[in-house]
Amino acid sequence: MHLHILGICGTFMGSLALLAREQGLRVSGSDAGVYPPMSTQLQEAGITLMEGYRAANLEPRPDLVVVGNALSRGNPEVEALLDLDVPYVSGPQWLAEHVLPGRRVIAVAGTHGKTTTASLVAWLLESAGLSPGFLIGGVPRNFGVSARLGAQDAPFVVEADEYDTAFFDKRSKFVHYRPEIAVLGNLEFDHADIFPDLAAIERQFHHLVRTVPGKGKLLVADDAPALDRVLEQGCWTPVERFGQSPDSDWRLVLERDDAGRFRVEHGDQQATVDWALSGTYNASNALAALAAAHACGVSLSRGSEALARFETPRRRQELRGDVAGIRVIDDFAHHPTAIAATLDGMRASGDRGRLLAVIEPRSNTMRLGTLRERLAASVASADLAYWYQPPELDWALAPMIEAATTPGREYDDLEALVAALVAEARAGDRIVVMSNGGFGGIHERLLAALEDTHGR
Repeated sequence: MHLHILGICGTFMGSLALLAREQGLRVSGSDAGVYPPMSTQLQEAGITLMEGYRAANLEPRPDLVVVGNALSRGNPEVEALLDLDVPYVSGPQWLAEHVLPGRRVIAVAGTHGKTTTASLVAWLLESAGLSPGFLIGGVPRNFGVSARLGAQDAPFVVEADEYDTAFFDKRSKFVHYRPEIAVLGNLEFDHADIFPDLAAIERQFHHLVRTVPGKGKLLVADDAPALDRVLEQGCWTPVERFGQSPDSDWRLVLERDDAGRFRVEHGDQQATVDWALSGTYNASNALAALAAAHACGVSLSRGSEALARFETPRRRQELRGDVAGIRVIDDFAHHPTAIAATLDGMRASGDRGRLLAVIEPRSNTMRLGTLRERLAASVASADLAYWYQPPELDWALAPMIEAATTPGREYDDLEALVAALVAEARAGDRIVVMSNGGFGGIHERLLAALEDTHGR
């Protein structure tokens, strides 16, 4: 069977392509602008990639076309598809029909931290010998791939995104997954291109809650008013809370300010965790993962021990290189809350060097300027902020930069940005590059320029 995927290099669709290939299907796909790490994964799996969208990509005619949610009417390949007698489905529907049946599904949802938490759950299950399947919107370094089928009778972990499904299905992706265990990690406004307000997202989260069976489990963060409002709309599944509240079913007790060491309390059980990650938000992600793994039979002690061997997913505080003591770190943060959490956590790590933040506000929400008033405060933990203005940005950065307490500099030319960073950087600095895209290959360019200037 020949499966063709439109938008194949998106994190979800690329991961889906890997699952289809593992099932023995012939897989091809098209996209506009491919970049690592997803393109590398796909090519190594023997999947044919086509640059750009065109009618010719549908020849020879595939048996089934899977359409990504980035595609819309007017796209030449979509228009050609609709003129052909070829069946097509959305990515979430294909996953639900061809991978998830018969599996115990664990869905990880929330505005932030889905990729890390889903990676943590998969790793804890793997460490317990359960051989889980998973589909994650990043590349967990403990596995080296973003998706795999796993053992047929093992749990399946899916990163559950609230973004819409396809141009012909405007429901959130996660309503297709029918999880037995759902993690609701946090909830705030995002995706301003499709949701008018937070209440609209809360309704979608309640649609997810409606799909979790009574025999299942909802693991819900405490101190999250939006999630409280979701549950107030109706809940038919046992709920366990996790967080720092004394009343939480799963309680996080910080033993160091940087959260690199913390204690977990669950009923009359407790365990102490030592791991390499900093930041309270990372500790909270680990807590949620421990609770999800425990629901699948992994003991608290075994899960806590496995956390010490967890490696963050690619593009989540990933060290890309170190030149003369100047470290270049890649992070996927692209929402004010995520930017602040990343920088706060890195500042809390105890490193005495400067923190230079490099930010590309390119997500749809950032492009529309919906949360721009929060960006100035998001970089408070950085020593310097370098802001890159992509061509599609609909608003000016300068007023926001002037309002920030952290000194900021604005660039619309990538080479000029790299040159400025190289001129400023010195040994001990951490340069944290934050974007949800390829950012023009800035990491490689910056490391090469640093090597030319500082590496001799």
